[in-house]
Amino acid sequence: MKILACNSNRPLAEAIAEYLNIGITKGSVRRFSDMEVFVEIHENVRGEDVFVIQSTCYPTNDNLMELLITLDALKRGSARRVTAVIPYFGYARQDRKSGPRTPISAKLVANLITTAGADRVVTLDLHSGQIQGFFDIPLDNLYAAPVFTNDIRSRYENVMIVSPDVGGVVRARAIASRIDADLAIIDKRRERAGVSEVMNIIGDVRGRRCIMVDDIVDSAGTLCNAATALMNAGAVSVSAYVTHGVLSGGAVARVTSSPLEELVITDSIPATEAVKAAPNIRQITIAPLMAESIQRISEERSVSSLFD
Repeated sequence: MKILACNSNRPLAEAIAEYLNIGITKGSVRRFSDMEVFVEIHENVRGEDVFVIQSTCYPTNDNLMELLITLDALKRGSARRVTAVIPYFGYARQDRKSGPRTPISAKLVANLITTAGADRVVTLDLHSGQIQGFFDIPLDNLYAAPVFTNDIRSRYENVMIVSPDVGGVVRARAIASRIDADLAIIDKRRERAGVSEVMNIIGDVRGRRCIMVDDIVDSAGTLCNAATALMNAGAVSVSAYVTHGVLSGGAVARVTSSPLEELVITDSIPATEAVKAAPNIRQITIAPLMAESIQRISEERSVSSLFD
């Protein structure tokens, strides 16, 4: 087994390699003067089981091209099996036609990854489950729930798990059942893209420590509005656990000035300096979870039993 790291999330790749007690395969990802990507693998990979770790986060298109070209380089280097480990799968929110003459970009990206030479894909908390069906190769969709539940148990009591929208109920219910907590749901109406308005809270949150659970936080408008609504409804405190901290634009400032006691994100996306400096944003690692799944895939053992 070999671990190869592209440039998007080097710290996570190093943590995974350290957990597995193996070194990172030597390689380089360079750019020509016109920003064209060039990849070179400096070790023999013939007949090897290679795992390429690359989140397709900002800059999304550059990181995606790095991944595709690396996959092609490995296949042309006669690697026995190439697995694309994509902790954050970019374009996942474009998983259906949202209107006339609009693309399903998640399917396009799935086709690109497959054509580039991936034999298997490992990812974390896909935005929607149907994306697994976009791939014609095996895909393992891991869940951050075990990492979140362990952290919640060690820090909170008398909690109520809250889904910030109706679409995230399944995810929130899974964590609520793990810690034997009650569940509440935020009913919101989105007037236009990037703007959300909280309309109603389904469930009694009065006197409870509320913890919202979601897969992606981008502009953070939904989370901050929901936190305000929960506090107005009598919640003692409001925190949030979100797998992928995209946090674009003024999201960090929005979170800092919101009623959120704490926003917990994973290192599926590397933290920016603004995120590191924010007093109420904390990052926890998914390296052991990713490393264990990689080990099991390499040894042809069950991955789903990780979540039993």
